[in-house]
Amino acid sequence: MKVLVIGNGGREHALVWKLAQNPAIDRLYCAPGNPGIEAFAECAPIRPDDLQSLLQFAKEKSIDFTVVGPELPLVHGIADMFQKEGLKLFGPSRGAARIEGSKSFAKDFMQRYHIPTAGYEVFKSMANARNYIWNHEGKLVVKADGLAAGKGSLVCETKSDAQKALEEMMLRNVFGEAGHRVVIEEFLEGDEVSVLAFSDGKTVLPLIPAQDHKAVFDNDLGPNTGGMGAYAPVPFVNEKLLREIRETVLEPTIRGMAKDGNPYKGILYAGLMLTEEGPKVIEFNCRFGDPESQAILPLLKSDLLEGMMAVVNGNLADYNLEIEDRSAVCVIMASEGYPGPYEKGKEITGLDSDFGADTIIFHAGTKRVNGKLLTNGGRVLGVTHLAQSLKDAIEGAYKAVKSIFFEGAYYRTDIGKKGLRNI
Repeated sequence: MKVLVIGNGGREHALVWKLAQNPAIDRLYCAPGNPGIEAFAECAPIRPDDLQSLLQFAKEKSIDFTVVGPELPLVHGIADMFQKEGLKLFGPSRGAARIEGSKSFAKDFMQRYHIPTAGYEVFKSMANARNYIWNHEGKLVVKADGLAAGKGSLVCETKSDAQKALEEMMLRNVFGEAGHRVVIEEFLEGDEVSVLAFSDGKTVLPLIPAQDHKAVFDNDLGPNTGGMGAYAPVPFVNEKLLREIRETVLEPTIRGMAKDGNPYKGILYAGLMLTEEGPKVIEFNCRFGDPESQAILPLLKSDLLEGMMAVVNGNLADYNLEIEDRSAVCVIMASEGYPGPYEKGKEITGLDSDFGADTIIFHAGTKRVNGKLLTNGGRVLGVTHLAQSLKDAIEGAYKAVKSIFFEGAYYRTDIGKKGLRNI
């Protein structure tokens, strides 16, 4: 069987690493991939947004199954394109992927189907948005409506902060067209968790919950990033709470998408705030989370390809999902300056250390030049460690991190600590 994975980050490395464990796959490709992925798959230099070239590659190589990592090709309709050509692809259609591609679409959808979320308003006019801010008491969250690589959501403590966020998006175009329309919503208090679920358009099958750490600095300070680390499972999300999330968020979403004529087939990511009133949706993503995947996939005992094929073939109800009874922690090593400007091309050393079978190093932003491994992105590596307890998983991840070096390397030192408070 020939399988193609699209993407080049830590999430895609985790997907390739897990898929490579299936003996039925005799050829595994990744476009464009990265130096870490090269150990498991043949990399093809095709950008994830070059849909026509990806389709041509899939035809030329007689690819049996394609897995899409990032959101951009999904939002641009790669699933529809492949399906039209009779090619099997894991990921939602363009219509279903709007749940991530447009925050205003997602909010309106949740309002229609009574899915719990923060109160909000949508604005195209700078003057109207400014008016709303000055007439609103309390913290606000200002969000770019379109895709912004996980950085388009700004928590604003004061009216001045909200005004500044508005100007950044609508006047200074820091997120390009994505910020020409904004969603302003009430700030939700509580613990943030991510719940990812398989869906074949009918059946919903949640994976174990994870907790991402979006802010760049310890104690959730500083600007949002694409994610500075994650751990799974989350001790304070018990079976009762997970059932509530399934019944109030996941299942109504899948039913609503089907009713609207956009059956959702793929992985649905629900970013949730556990408020005093119950779980509320902060955002939906139409793909595996990054870095949540680097914590969840190593704990998946079941075969990943079988689950994905069950989604595409519409028989997810027959898939037996098994999860290891352990904890996993992923710490992101980032370039100095991220999520702002940062330098590339710093040599990475220490990856030849003997980390042991329970530590996995996922490449996110790396490149190989003249035999040397260099930094090539804001988030450079995801260092994951598995252990029987969350405490040991945290210790193991940071022990490995300290063995790796590149100039300006930065990482949070508190990944997973929130999960220890209830243990």
